[in-house]
Amino acid sequence: MFFTTPDGTRLAYEDYGQGQPMVFVASSMLCSDMWEYQIPFFVERGHRCIALDRRGHGRSDRPSNGYDLDTGADDLAALIEHLDLREVTLVGHSMGGAEVARYLARHGDARIARVVLASAMLPFLRQTDDNPEGVPGALLDASLAELDADRPKWLARQAQAFFATHLGNDVSPAQIDFTLRQCLATSPWAVRQCQRNVVDFDHRATLPEIRVPTMIVHGDADFSAPVDVTARRTAKLIPGAVYHEYPAAGHGLFVSHRDRFNNDLLAFLSAQ
Repeated sequence: MFFTTPDGTRLAYEDYGQGQPMVFVASSMLCSDMWEYQIPFFVERGHRCIALDRRGHGRSDRPSNGYDLDTGADDLAALIEHLDLREVTLVGHSMGGAEVARYLARHGDARIARVVLASAMLPFLRQTDDNPEGVPGALLDASLAELDADRPKWLARQAQAFFATHLGNDVSPAQIDFTLRQCLATSPWAVRQCQRNVVDFDHRATLPEIRVPTMIVHGDADFSAPVDVTARRTAKLIPGAVYHEYPAAGHGLFVSHRDRFNNDLLAFLSAQ
């Protein structure tokens, strides 16, 4: 299915089941297919599951602009309004989590019941004078330069670390290859823009304003979004946030730790 945003971009989404809506917002480079192990689980338990393909990703249009977090948040708002969704649970992974945070900052929580931030790129990744806990800029810039120089090589090198299989996580080579192919199918221009925008956005001022129930899930072996830079700090900024830190989990915990993630999310839904 498709809808058109106010700037004329045609975005794809998938919509399954009936019941209280859950909107899944994918990571940068990935699309709605990444939620293969979440959507059936929650549809079978009485939820309506909607997954968006960000512009430049999946089956959506590939415009030259709109890969900043504010536009991503506005695209998410356009989907929610297009479907006239209410009492929504927003589930965002990685950059998707950052877009969920921007949605709340820009559009409020009138339509939102709760949010889940999984492996989210929050609150502010780049190290600066007033953000000494961040990742040194030289490391971020070197990684971005390597991505620009040889994107397939960069992705292949990250693949094992993404799921932290070196720590014993049982993720098949076929699953790793499937995830890699999703990333390679994404617009190279979108990848460049998204990666730069997400590491340089400062959410610290707006996260304390989140008032809906929030669950944060992160792996302590996350190479892409180190937990001490991201989730631990985010949990301190969002009032009353429920925090789950998974031992030996990498960035791709939605696959490697899917049973625990799904059950923690189900318990969070049931508790509210």
